[in-house]
Amino acid sequence: MSSKQLLFGTGGIPRSTKGTSSVLGIKRIRELDLDCMELEFVQGVRMSENGAKNVLEAAIKEEVALSVHAPYYINLNSYEEEKLKASLERIYQAARIGSLCGAESIVLHAGFYQKSSKKQTFESVSKALRILTRQLQDEGIPAVLRPETMGKRTQFGTLEEVLELSAEIEGVMPCIDFCHLHAREGKENSYQEFTKILSRVEECLGKEGLSNMHMHISGVEYGKNGEKKHLNLKESDFNYPILMKTLKEFKTRGRVIIESPILEQDALMLKQLYNEI
Repeated sequence: MSSKQLLFGTGGIPRSTKGTSSVLGIKRIRELDLDCMELEFVQGVRMSENGAKNVLEAAIKEEVALSVHAPYYINLNSYEEEKLKASLERIYQAARIGSLCGAESIVLHAGFYQKSSKKQTFESVSKALRILTRQLQDEGIPAVLRPETMGKRTQFGTLEEVLELSAEIEGVMPCIDFCHLHAREGKENSYQEFTKILSRVEECLGKEGLSNMHMHISGVEYGKNGEKKHLNLKESDFNYPILMKTLKEFKTRGRVIIESPILEQDALMLKQLYNEI
């Protein structure tokens, strides 16, 4: 991946793909002149090692950068030993198969506060991620775990929480989901606020934080408890033109993964908007 640019792509295979395989999705990304794609392992890691090799070959041939979204059924703050073990195993498998596909970034939803304090939850998540990064390192799996900023207030994943984990643990970097940050409090939607977010990334993680960003963007419907559902960008109140302007000013590099219902249409719109600034 060139660090001289910002890459735009889709969360999952484009809607216009003729078929449902990741390989066909990668070819479609290239046809559309997009740059990257997130492999959605959200219902479980169902890809074989052989399948992963085919995906890797397609990604290299088409010059499409890949990342992975780990399964949703994860809670690194679970009080039940079995559930915690299962969560660790799901992230590990996503990283193992993902790296065979050539994907380095493994996005994950870390968990829920439940009855714990924010501090206790942070400690549980931090401990689990340390175990995982050590295991991946020991096995020579070149994966970066990316806890995502989350859109519901019951979920672990404020901007500060993911930045603190990333600053503390080698092999952990943030996935900044801007619509989740917006939905969580109904704020984070102006030039000043976007500037503040990117400044915090740089403060906590240095220049590398801005040159190796992984972002999710979509429209979002939200209420008093935060995120309800994703919307197409033009049907939402999300201020994406100003976000593109701010990303350009900060010279951010890395990937923008679009998660709106009309995946590639919004991805192409954002790419064009960004390039015209």
